[in-house]
Amino acid sequence: MSDQTLLRATSLMAAGTLVSRVLGFVRTAMVVALLGVSGALAADTFATANTVPNQLYNLIAGGLLNAVLVPQITRAAKHADGGRAFLDRLLTISLLGLAAVTVVATLASPLVPVLLQPGGGRPWDPATQHLAVAFAYWCVPQVFFYGLYTVLGQVLNARGRFGAYMWAPVVNNVVAIAGLAVLLHQLGSSRPGSPHPVDSWDGGRVAVLAGTATLGVAVQALVLLWPLHRMGFRYRPRFGLRGVGLGGAGRVAAWTFAAALVSQLGYLVTVKAVNAGGSAGGPGQNGYGPAFLLFMLPHSLVTVSLVTALFTRMSRSAADGDTSGVRRDLSVGLRLTGVATVLAFAGVAALGPDLTGTIFFRSGHSETDAIAAITTAMMVGLVPFSAQYLFQRVFYALEDARTPFLVQLPVVAIIAVTSFVSGRTLDPQRVVVGIGLGMALGYTVGAVLSAVLLHRRLRSLDGARVLRTYVRLAVAAAPAAALAWGVSRLVHAALDGFAAAALSLAVGGAVLLVVYVGLCRVMHVGELDEVAGPVLRRLPGRR
Repeated sequence: MSDQTLLRATSLMAAGTLVSRVLGFVRTAMVVALLGVSGALAADTFATANTVPNQLYNLIAGGLLNAVLVPQITRAAKHADGGRAFLDRLLTISLLGLAAVTVVATLASPLVPVLLQPGGGRPWDPATQHLAVAFAYWCVPQVFFYGLYTVLGQVLNARGRFGAYMWAPVVNNVVAIAGLAVLLHQLGSSRPGSPHPVDSWDGGRVAVLAGTATLGVAVQALVLLWPLHRMGFRYRPRFGLRGVGLGGAGRVAAWTFAAALVSQLGYLVTVKAVNAGGSAGGPGQNGYGPAFLLFMLPHSLVTVSLVTALFTRMSRSAADGDTSGVRRDLSVGLRLTGVATVLAFAGVAALGPDLTGTIFFRSGHSETDAIAAITTAMMVGLVPFSAQYLFQRVFYALEDARTPFLVQLPVVAIIAVTSFVSGRTLDPQRVVVGIGLGMALGYTVGAVLSAVLLHRRLRSLDGARVLRTYVRLAVAAAPAAALAWGVSRLVHAALDGFAAAALSLAVGGAVLLVVYVGLCRVMHVGELDEVAGPVLRRLPGRR
């Protein structure tokens, strides 16, 4: 795959991710409007139940499938049959495992409030626990469909077909938005400080909210069958694992599962701390969730899209013993993602309250400010988080899942400890902010450790060139953010409410972008052109 092909594939995936994320924000804004933010127990029960399938999937299959499938399919393509027997057997065992886990997890739904209700705060009463279980019964089956989506998507990715995997979540959001629209029509929006009470959620409303969330995930997975069929893929269940080279996959899978297990144990602490803040009257799951969605937006748009394409290329280089090719792709990935992540951090630091005030305009000022504060705290760790994501994929391409597991231990420990302390010592309004800062600290430690260990493995990371790029990006971002913040203050001095937030975001965002791009061009940051694409090439003064 050439660099131009890589960038075209990245652009296609980024476009799909952008559309999906825009719809995701619409969906999240509707959830916030329907359920509220601070002291919203119904919001906490739904968000907790809807998070369970994600965490179970991450534990059992998420990282495992992402780590195993692309490198193994790439290597299996060299088999006499083109890897068909290997792939059939790998898919068979993956799908059977997912089905078994889904059945067991669904039957265990009554354990959700036992494991995830507030820690250190006011416990959920019986009615709230009952609602959490009702939501869980509808949401937990998502585990199978998330796994199916990943398996089918990684088959497409390993064969260079990247677009469908990133566009499929668009359908998911459309289905979920339809369900939310029905409920908003029936119930209306929550009032700030007075969300819809737990006892107002009967079986029908639970089914509409949680059922459409699960239906969306199912459709997201099933739409991938069409592009697979078009490319000639035919799956035939095969049993038996001997003689097809799954030994390496098993070792990678075991270490990846161990890392996922450690992460999910740590996440239990975080969830309980978030719910403690919500049960005490502060932002809970409906503060944490939207903030995390904003935090993940630039990472998903650029880093995930770019690394998804790079991972296939790095896996091929690693299979051929081409260490210099792996090293080159790592340098490209770090520099290109930095352009977006540094800009995103500067934007949220300068215009965070305007961003949340515009997106979640149906919520109160105090609630949107709370989401902005949490988002800013998380964004402190955005650059190292994206770098760590890329470092991890390099290890996986090298069929080394043991090192990412070892790196994960201190990262999870830091996040778990800071979450625990935040939930028990901070004011309820600041609990999730403290959790966000702890996450940023953990991601930073993980990125530094991974860089040191990977340097020993590859003997070089092109560090001087990468560091020069990041210094230039930071120098460009600082004055751009300061000017954008100043513009925002001027607008808020003249206006208030939604008009002030929207105008500040539009004008301040334009100032931020123009100054950032201009200074990057003055300092000859070549990666800017590669990320921004043809539009910037039409600007005068291109070198």
